[in-house]
Amino acid sequence: METKNKSTSILKKFLVFNFFIFLILGLFTFFYLKAIQPNLVKQRVEKHNIIINNTSNHIERLQINFEKKNISDFLLSTRFLFQNLERVQFYNLNGDLIADTNVLDLDQNVFSKSEKVIQENIDENSKKNNIENNIAQNIEEKKDNKIKNLISNKKPKQEITIQIKENNNFYVKTLNDVIINGEIFGYIMVTEQANEILVAVDERKNFILRTVLIIAAVIILFSIFLNRYILKPIGTLVQFTKSIKAKDEPFGRIEKFLYRSDEVGLLSRSLNEMTQNLQNRTKNAEDSSADLAHEIRNPLASLKGASELLDNTTDKEDRKKLINILSHDVSRIDRLITDYSKMLKDEAALSREKMKILNLVELAKDVAEEFNNNKSVIQKNIKFKILREKPNGYPTSIFGVKSRLEQVLANLIDNAVSFSPQDGHIYISIKSTKDNVSLTIRDQGPGFKEIKTDRIFKRFYSNRPEKFGEHSGLGLNIVKNIIEMHDGKVTAFNRTDKEKGAQIEVTLPMRS
Repeated sequence: METKNKSTSILKKFLVFNFFIFLILGLFTFFYLKAIQPNLVKQRVEKHNIIINNTSNHIERLQINFEKKNISDFLLSTRFLFQNLERVQFYNLNGDLIADTNVLDLDQNVFSKSEKVIQENIDENSKKNNIENNIAQNIEEKKDNKIKNLISNKKPKQEITIQIKENNNFYVKTLNDVIINGEIFGYIMVTEQANEILVAVDERKNFILRTVLIIAAVIILFSIFLNRYILKPIGTLVQFTKSIKAKDEPFGRIEKFLYRSDEVGLLSRSLNEMTQNLQNRTKNAEDSSADLAHEIRNPLASLKGASELLDNTTDKEDRKKLINILSHDVSRIDRLITDYSKMLKDEAALSREKMKILNLVELAKDVAEEFNNNKSVIQKNIKFKILREKPNGYPTSIFGVKSRLEQVLANLIDNAVSFSPQDGHIYISIKSTKDNVSLTIRDQGPGFKEIKTDRIFKRFYSNRPEKFGEHSGLGLNIVKNIIEMHDGKVTAFNRTDKEKGAQIEVTLPMRS
């Protein structure tokens, strides 16, 4: 049972990943912003407690009775302690207000941030002032009652913090014990204007909001870039490969990606090259199969006819001729199939084998030396001559697969031996230029009958009517394929010097 794997695009994965990152950052930001104000308030309260403790120490050191008159005088004498505070209030154990910096007859510069308090005598003739004074008094009384409730419910050594907004201002109030000689004598409430806390909170909120928006914008722009310049091209390439797999017409056009200098361009070029090679190999295999079927058809027909005649022939000489025909045709088919199979294996192996630097002169000497023991070479008394044409200082080094180039040389020499006369010579010459190294094999045979010599490199082509079963017509085609896979070229033509014969030239790029 086949199952289809559900695939998720990289863009979706990227967006989902960033969503979770944003979610985590959002939760972190939420809790961070929630903690900003309490932390800043806590810092103010700590400062207030220091002031309260210092005040308690002064009262204890000066042995001041915790009473209204004495505490008021104490505030006047120690007002420098409270210069940066909005208000300082003293309460007795019952919660009654016994001293307040807002009702002291002090210089206004002492309490720089204090609210404007009505410190002038009420004009008995002004009803307006009376009303305002009464309202202010009522407000203060309500506040005092709240303080009394706080004090009555307060635990020993428990600090009470109040955050309040009044008249568009933010205040932090701290209520704590006045401890003298280890005993609680009363309470102090310190009030400080803290608008900068709200400013700091707003600034951090705005900073985080701007940062989040910038990050979101960057992610969106990057997502657009990722989708347009990477994911869409990759998707097109995927569809291209699918169309090739399905043997359909190529989906879309990838030409626009071929000239990109990034990884997408490299992938496109590699895919395009692979596709072309695949198509060429497929076409080559199809053509080879068709050619092989065509070449086998004639000997099969001959086999069929000879076998039918053999049953009805009684004459020994005729039967011998028919048997020879059968043997010849069987050899022909065997050679065709064997060479064809070998050709396909060699082409596949060549793409996998590693190339290395080789000296073409040494390679030619080794192959020619092996042919000295060849049966046909011995029977015809053929001699090999290896020439280094006009040494010019350029090396004769090439880059290739040794076994495959040996196969090329062997096929070319074998072809030359087939057409060489008795006591003939085969010349192997090598010359080099700045860019190329060429090898030419010349024989003293009849030469090529063909006007267009490129025909001899086609599959199953042969101009050997005698001993036809010994050759498949694939040797030179194999040579051409191997040389082209080495980025080289092979050509054939008749000799132009005084001697007749054929010559085949192989040109390969030089490697220094």
